[in-house]
Amino acid sequence: MPPPSRRRGSTDPAAARSASGKTATPKGGKARAPSRAQGPRKQAREAPERKRRQEAARKAPQRPHKPQKSKAGAGAGGAAGGAAAGAAGIRLTGRGGVLVIMAASLSAALTAEATGWGFLNGAAFVVACVLAALLVRPSDLLGLTVSPPLAYFTAAVAAECVLTLGSTGFVRALALGMGTRLADIAPWLFLGTALVLIISVFRGLPSNVRDFSDELNGRRPRG
Repeated sequence: MPPPSRRRGSTDPAAARSASGKTATPKGGKARAPSRAQGPRKQAREAPERKRRQEAARKAPQRPHKPQKSKAGAGAGGAAGGAAAGAAGIRLTGRGGVLVIMAASLSAALTAEATGWGFLNGAAFVVACVLAALLVRPSDLLGLTVSPPLAYFTAAVAAECVLTLGSTGFVRALALGMGTRLADIAPWLFLGTALVLIISVFRGLPSNVRDFSDELNGRRPRG
């Protein structure tokens, strides 16, 4: 039986779509443009603007980056600096310097008696005199220069009292011990006193002498 003949003017839907090359529009919707065609066009439009931004960024001056110090490092540095400044600024009064000489002489006398090292008496006295002359305030140098012999004598009496305590003939043993000790320490005593005087001269002793003389004579201190 022969196939039914198609009516004139009727066309196949698939053939019509292939012939026209157009995509059928869905019912109740709008035709969507292919996304592949929009990508290159959009990039082409944004390319000049991107180039302008890059050129502007290159021409703009760049600020140098400053390294930031950590608070812990700053705190540690500040603490170390404060400790060093405090150690460098240690100052003693005139009485403090005399006490340093007395304490060093007393401890050295007792240590020398216990160990048999007699040179500790003189060496400790000289070292204490130098330290006192360097650490005492310049305004108290005048009182320090005349104090080392008296400071050592006081420390020697205290040491002999401790060493001869409880022995028979306390006063006689004390006198003999003091005579022997002063005879042994005499060179060291002169050396320590001379060093105190020399260091004090370089640290402003002449100005202290002038101020003291002006005060005794009722004159105003010199500026």
